[in-house]
Amino acid sequence: MGKILLYYKYVSIENPESVVLWQKELCQSLGLTGRIIVAQEGINGTLGGEDKAIENYKSQMINHHQFGHLFNDIDFKESSGSSNHFPRLRIVLKNEIVRLGLDPQEITAEDGGIHLTPEEVHNLIAQKPEDLVLLDTRNDYESRIGTFKDAIIPNTKTFREFPQYIDQNLEQFKDKKVLMFCTGGVRCERASAYLKSKNISKEVYQIKGGIHRYVEKYQDGFFRGKNYVFDGRIAAKVTNDILSQCTHCNKSYDDYTNCINAECNIQIIVCPECISIYHNTCSQKCLDLVNNKKVNVRTIDRKTT
Repeated sequence: MGKILLYYKYVSIENPESVVLWQKELCQSLGLTGRIIVAQEGINGTLGGEDKAIENYKSQMINHHQFGHLFNDIDFKESSGSSNHFPRLRIVLKNEIVRLGLDPQEITAEDGGIHLTPEEVHNLIAQKPEDLVLLDTRNDYESRIGTFKDAIIPNTKTFREFPQYIDQNLEQFKDKKVLMFCTGGVRCERASAYLKSKNISKEVYQIKGGIHRYVEKYQDGFFRGKNYVFDGRIAAKVTNDILSQCTHCNKSYDDYTNCINAECNIQIIVCPECISIYHNTCSQKCLDLVNNKKVNVRTIDRKTT
């Protein structure tokens, strides 16, 4: 048995280099894989490992003699999985724990929107207030397979594009109560702070614990489809709704794969029939390159959830 651990915390870290070294030693000793980003503004991690190792890791985070006071109240989110869902362990030092592309000293999580519990979120949406808008802060490939009903989808390719999207669409949020959401909550912390800095909305909210915590409580709530995750599972099924279509034939479908052309490797949604016709490629161009042996071919690792 195993688990996948998702967590973050915005907290001032005076010596993030020391935290990086400690995390590398700790994770390696426990046989964990995944990704941890450390910055002066905090920590953001996704790890996979055996149950005992994950529990040991959480205990060390909370009780460490030097750093425990920084991380003792982290909201650790868990899903079924293992270290096999990550190709390796990667722990890095960066300027931001999620790259919004803005100075973390100017747009801070401390200035973010009001945290609403999953229950508060569910009740608020159920009331259908006319001045409420839901805003998906994730990237297009995430919202493509699952999102909240009637949410605004920015269709951004990267989180760095989000501030520009806000700047160009301020009228959508003027005099509105804006409920923002993302996978686990980390992106909404500073994204909501950026929207608040525009002083245009009535109120700005974010889901405490993100989509992850909401669907734990409301499996058949207002979120439909799949929750995209950044590990080998690719997505976690929430409801039976299929929100997307096959890249080639537009048939209703929502399982991701990658183009078999190793030089392309783009993530695509392709139904089983088109997998056979296009040999797991994203386009006729890539199919021709593969058939003519002009490119290296990636090993097929098709996953469904």
